[in-house]
Amino acid sequence: MADTQTAQDAVLERPIRDEDGAIDPALIEQISQAVLLSDLTTLRAVVADMHEADLGAVLEALDPEERPRLISLLGADFDFTALTEVDDAVREEILEELSAQTVAEGVRDLDTDDAVYILEDLNEADKQEVLGKLTPSERIALQQGLDYPEGSAGRRMQSEVVAVPPFWTVGQTIDYLRETEDVPERFFEIFIADPAHHFVGTVQLDRLLRTKRPVPVAELVGEENRVVKATDDVEDVARMFQRYNLVAAPVIDEAGRLVGVMTIDDIVDVIEEAADDDVKQLGGVDADEELSDPVRQIAKSRFRWLFINLLTSFLAAAVMSLFEAQMTQLVALAILAPIVASQGGNAATQTMTVAVRALATQELGAWNLRRFFTREMIVGLLNGVGFALITGVVAAIWFSSTGLGVVIGIAMIVNLIAAAGAGVAIPVLLDRFDIDPAIASGTFVTTVTDVVGFFAFLGIATLWLGLG
Repeated sequence: MADTQTAQDAVLERPIRDEDGAIDPALIEQISQAVLLSDLTTLRAVVADMHEADLGAVLEALDPEERPRLISLLGADFDFTALTEVDDAVREEILEELSAQTVAEGVRDLDTDDAVYILEDLNEADKQEVLGKLTPSERIALQQGLDYPEGSAGRRMQSEVVAVPPFWTVGQTIDYLRETEDVPERFFEIFIADPAHHFVGTVQLDRLLRTKRPVPVAELVGEENRVVKATDDVEDVARMFQRYNLVAAPVIDEAGRLVGVMTIDDIVDVIEEAADDDVKQLGGVDADEELSDPVRQIAKSRFRWLFINLLTSFLAAAVMSLFEAQMTQLVALAILAPIVASQGGNAATQTMTVAVRALATQELGAWNLRRFFTREMIVGLLNGVGFALITGVVAAIWFSSTGLGVVIGIAMIVNLIAAAGAGVAIPVLLDRFDIDPAIASGTFVTTVTDVVGFFAFLGIATLWLGLG
């Protein structure tokens, strides 16, 4: 018994994460062994009080068959909020192995936004089975969130809010907050709603506490109330939070009734997910791809854009084939042509990345498109001239041909200007046709720079050097 207690104390004293933020492998091994041995005492000592973010990382590190067993062993001691911290694929695998009763018990004590986030990926039959295990009031609250469109504020809102009528005084409101047990664990503002639950306004907690008790709360409502509609896109809501430095915002339905609240912790998750999606899509990777996805699924999702890229590569090759005779006469052309195309591709990717991100954050629109386009074209020209001098000198010395240096210099300028134009124009055009520029821009921009680069270099060489 003493040895067991000593081992547990050693685990508790060990830091959960190392200085790089990674979960301690020894801790994972300890938890894994405890799961295999059904050592509930050790699991409760090590896991029960763990933060949900750390617990989520532990779940991802465990073998798939150990994850649901850990949850079942801990029972009520397992914090289901940890399932919001794991990859979608991991969460779905875990939920498939758990009974509907276990899931229902797990989400019962969660905030509605976390519970909806966990349940939304279940198929309809499993979802209804879990909801059927809840009380009518719990089921209605979760079903309300699930009924809103995916990606909407209604899906991410917390339905538990602190709302009081406008005729209450500051004293009544403070007493209500102190004496009522079912208020949210954390809140930042008090919402004012009329008897029909229509939203009236917001009162900041600091202002409430600094005001004398007899004052009606209606007099404390601020002049500016930023309101979110339940059907608003969460990325639009995130931009509003960012623009006006909000900590929380009320959510209303189509009739103007107060139905929930969006808080800054939800918004941080939205911003992180949006940035993660943009990075993946810029690389031609499906936005839903996770590290835990199976090989077959990943290969299938990536194949589509690789196939499109292959087709566009044939177009670039076709351009080179037009100058086959000239390249046969001067081998240097075949050696130098990829340099021009490569520089153009890299320059276009830089411009495209800025353009796609500006479109995603709504910083680029009709009001500043011309200025942005002009700026990028000038940048392309300046860099083109700079690299024209560098590559021109190198090519002239390398192949003992001043003419070849002039040719590659002119081609470099042409292609970097074209790269800047394509890097702006292609994302903007795709966005106008409601095609996600983050997904499709890379392939088309690369094609433009390859085609223009090869055609410009080989075409100018044909004319300048008299090849044919």
